[in-house]
Amino acid sequence: MGFILGLLGLAGLYFLLVFVVFPALSPRPDNLGVSANGQLAPCPSSPNCVSTQATDKLHAIEPIAYGDLSTAQAREIILNILNNMERTEIITQRADYIHAEVRSALWRFVDDVEFYFDEDAGMIHFRSASRLGRGDMGVNRRRMEHIRSEFMARRPA
Repeated sequence: MGFILGLLGLAGLYFLLVFVVFPALSPRPDNLGVSANGQLAPCPSSPNCVSTQATDKLHAIEPIAYGDLSTAQAREIILNILNNMERTEIITQRADYIHAEVRSALWRFVDDVEFYFDEDAGMIHFRSASRLGRGDMGVNRRRMEHIRSEFMARRPA
C-alpha cells in the first residue's frame, strides 16, 4: 500500500512540475519575430540555440535555399513539416514568418522555433532556442537539420 501511495505521490509531483511549475518558469519570450531589417533575435550566450543569422560557430547553422520555389510554396512545405512533428504547435503564421513551440517529450520544456522567408534572397532563415536551461544536448541543431532534410525531400523535383 505504501508503494502505491509513493507512486501516486510521484505522479502528482510530475504533473505539478510539468503542467504548473515549468510553464510558469518559461513564459513566451518578448523578442520573437522579425525586425524591420529582416533579423530574428540573436541567440543568447548559452549553447541551447541555433540561428542562421548567428556569426559564431556555436550558434551558426546554414539557411535553407528555396530558389525556384515561390515563398508561398516554401512556406507550405515548412508548415506541413511542422504539422507532422510531435508536440509541436504553430503559434504565429504570416506570409514571411512562422513561429512554433515544440515541447520535449518527458519534461515538456518549450523550445521556440522561428522561420523567416527572405523572398529577395530565396532563403529561409530560422532560429531554434530553448526557453529554460543552458544546454540542450544538441536538440535544437538536430531538429533544424531534420527540418532541412525534410524540406529538401519534399520540394518538387
